[in-house]
Amino acid sequence: MSRSQVSLERRLRQVYLDLLGRPPNLAEYQFIQSKGEILEEDLKELMGRDEFFGRLKGYHRALLRANISTSIFANGDTRLQVSTDGLRPLEIRGNPARPLRGRNGAGCDHFIEQDNCNTQREDAHAEPTTKICRDALGVPMPVSFDYSTDNYTCTRLDTANPAIVDCPTAVTLGVIPDKHLYFCDMRRIGTMGTPSPHLCLPQAGNPITAAMTEEVLDANSRVVAFRNPSAPSGQLARLDRCTLDLTLTGGVRGRYATQTGCVQKEGVVTVAAPFWETTAQTVTMCAIEAQAREVNPWTMESCETTRFLSDRACGCGVGGRRCESGSGAIHNARIAAMNEEPLQLVDTVLRRDEDYFNILTTRRGVVNGTLSQLYRNTQSPTVWQATSPTQPSLVPDVPMTSTTTWVEYTRDEQAAGVLTTPAWLYRFPTQRSRVNQFWQAFLCKSFSPPAGALVPPPEDSCNRDNNLATRCGCSYCHATIEPVGAHWGRFGERNAQYLDPTMFPKVSAKCRDCALAGNTTCDNECGNYVMQAFDGEGATSLGLLRTYLYRTADEEPNIVGGPRLLVERTMQTGDLEKCAVKNVWNHLLGRPMTTEEERLYMNELVDQFAMSNHSFKHLMLRVVSTDAYRRVD
Repeated sequence: MSRSQVSLERRLRQVYLDLLGRPPNLAEYQFIQSKGEILEEDLKELMGRDEFFGRLKGYHRALLRANISTSIFANGDTRLQVSTDGLRPLEIRGNPARPLRGRNGAGCDHFIEQDNCNTQREDAHAEPTTKICRDALGVPMPVSFDYSTDNYTCTRLDTANPAIVDCPTAVTLGVIPDKHLYFCDMRRIGTMGTPSPHLCLPQAGNPITAAMTEEVLDANSRVVAFRNPSAPSGQLARLDRCTLDLTLTGGVRGRYATQTGCVQKEGVVTVAAPFWETTAQTVTMCAIEAQAREVNPWTMESCETTRFLSDRACGCGVGGRRCESGSGAIHNARIAAMNEEPLQLVDTVLRRDEDYFNILTTRRGVVNGTLSQLYRNTQSPTVWQATSPTQPSLVPDVPMTSTTTWVEYTRDEQAAGVLTTPAWLYRFPTQRSRVNQFWQAFLCKSFSPPAGALVPPPEDSCNRDNNLATRCGCSYCHATIEPVGAHWGRFGERNAQYLDPTMFPKVSAKCRDCALAGNTTCDNECGNYVMQAFDGEGATSLGLLRTYLYRTADEEPNIVGGPRLLVERTMQTGDLEKCAVKNVWNHLLGRPMTTEEERLYMNELVDQFAMSNHSFKHLMLRVVSTDAYRRVD
């Protein structure tokens, strides 16, 4: 350990780079040179600067791996896109358009006002004299239709003869036979405002539709359906003429389904602007998306789950809260806010020089405008499955545009520092991954089987044990991972939801009954319960909250105590303090302690850290003051 110490200037440069992330300027060099040495008071002054706390943000960003950019699945299904023709409504396209309108990517009718749907009839020869704009409970009904090009080939009829302005004229002029009148469709091409007549017949290039050679006629000898008389069981056997009528799934009122082969479009309405709109007071929106119901008024099924995307009675909610902006700006702002939240939380602890491990236990929370409005208004609940950390009305009301203003508040009892923030829960989406990251970041340990560990042959029945804590070969690690993971047992996996016992009891009779009836997709909540039996214990646990499966009586308190209980237990071993020392040493010296350095410094640094009430600044001060830091490495 007899290496020479570096010069004052070089050490000053290194201190500034490590603590502030930059070299000293000329005045700072001259100030220290005039003193002849770097005193403890100089180090403390550096540790009071904003640059120092900014540097610590970077340190903790790496420690926590606070980046959920790839952790949120968002395929754009809930985004309201701006249309460019007609009345230019906001609309959902993509996958939800199929259950809502009959075809992926289909929007509403941009040219018809929903509540004045009888002022315009696009297919007068096929539509009723008086259309029903809404059903008895106000659910918007189709106001126009197109034949779907997924099943039909539609040929434009007025290209050669502009006199063919509608389908009856095409029949009169002999362009199409009268029997095909109902399959003549007035369609808009691109952004054209005037619909043109098209003859739509089953696709000849599609083996399924090409086989529909039998024509089903009505009393007027007009085709009302094409049929495949020898279609195999389960294959589409018939395509009926399109109408404005919707079918009912299972005959249940309110569970509307579109007609196969048809794009059945509702119109548009004018509503209050969605929450992300900063200029306009009102906007035009497709009538389905514009609805603000909490439940389907017919079935009373909730609109607060992903099923709202397939239920024409739900819509995007008040202010469009269940949907997102089509530009993706809101989505990106939420990712940025959730990435920043744990770093801001850590910053509140470090600036006040509190016990460092408050970052793992505090109920203090912080929100900017993006998170404030997300929690207060339950925005985008199907994409952002993040439970408000306290009653929404108690979350500070920060304007959505205030993305750099962070306001403190108190989270509910289950909160445990950074360990229950969405950034942690989304970044480490399972109980096992949360345990693994806690082990690595805060205990400086990793899971690996012991030397000489044996795995039984594949045919051994032990390999089929579903409980990894007891499965041979796996139990080396999982005997620890599983009970420790139970501390996150009240937090959902692959989301940031808190499974409140009042809403998610240990045993759900409803989910148990669904499971016994073979309905494994009973409802959204039952996804958190045991719904299938893969072994004897599973068979007796149907309807049990999944985190309780395979738990011993000694492990169940971990679920109740949550991550805070885990921190309290690990504090008693001293491993948290030792790991914090190792992490700071690695950060400042750029390498781990050698065996000799550990013998010389570890116990002293841990003791000083504990005596300072776990002051992180004091720990950094002590490491920077060691002879090892002063020496040329």
